[in-house]
Amino acid sequence: MTENDSTRPGLRALPLVWLVCNAASGSNDDASVGQVQEALDEAGFPVDRTLRFPDEAAPTPAVLDAAQVDLLVVFGGDGTTHSVVAAASGWSGPVLVLPGGTMNMLPKRLHGDFPATEIIARLARAPLLTTRPQVISSRHGVGLTGVLAGPGTIWNEVREAMRAVNIVEFVNTAAQAISWSANGPKVTCADADCGREEGYAAITVTPYESGLEVNGYYAESLADYAGQGIALLNRDFRDGPHDSLGTHRQLRLVCPDGEPMGLLIDGEPFDGAAEEVFSLATCEVDLVTTLNAS
Repeated sequence: MTENDSTRPGLRALPLVWLVCNAASGSNDDASVGQVQEALDEAGFPVDRTLRFPDEAAPTPAVLDAAQVDLLVVFGGDGTTHSVVAAASGWSGPVLVLPGGTMNMLPKRLHGDFPATEIIARLARAPLLTTRPQVISSRHGVGLTGVLAGPGTIWNEVREAMRAVNIVEFVNTAAQAISWSANGPKVTCADADCGREEGYAAITVTPYESGLEVNGYYAESLADYAGQGIALLNRDFRDGPHDSLGTHRQLRLVCPDGEPMGLLIDGEPFDGAAEEVFSLATCEVDLVTTLNAS
């Protein structure tokens, strides 16, 4: 990612900063938002306006330019970050992505595994450095951190039941998820020599500078599906049985049964078709990175 980095020296002495946060994200209570605001103020980036997404819309380039915003900050989970960066696509200003959710995949890529306040503190010690990392392009828009396709995506409904602290719904959806993961329409990678002909319960697509890394996850028993489902809840697939399906510039995923495939992009559900195409692309907005900050 470093070869795409660029320093932005043109910010005003006291830049105009907007902060977008989401109360439904994992770390977004009033106290944590207050800590982020205080840290930004101490680092020389006082917040002029705080937007509560999704009650308030993610700002577009036209809105940001009209308000003369110098820095847009997003403090939320992967889904919130996906929406904010997508809305800001094409804007000439920098976007600072902070970890405010459960997995925080993009902040880890941009800053390492550090809390928001520590990331902000680095901004006071070094020039603002930005990058445009490789992402996933599809007909649904951009995926910043990854795609999950297949019947295993039903575990997203279990996650939502957990968030709502609805025990009855959680038990019911977990039982349904195990069954659907095992019996729902599988997904295959249509490229040559790309895994099992019968397909997979879940295929992951992850963007790297070298290309889209693809893995197919399978299970041999209901117990395996249950265990894999727990991993899916955490978006941590590494321990599950899987096949490496290679690294691609573009790939085509297909549901051989002709059924619409389950689809999550950056952890958010989308209406998948029986065939979906994903390509490597470059992010269309400058993202602040502190990996090389002194």
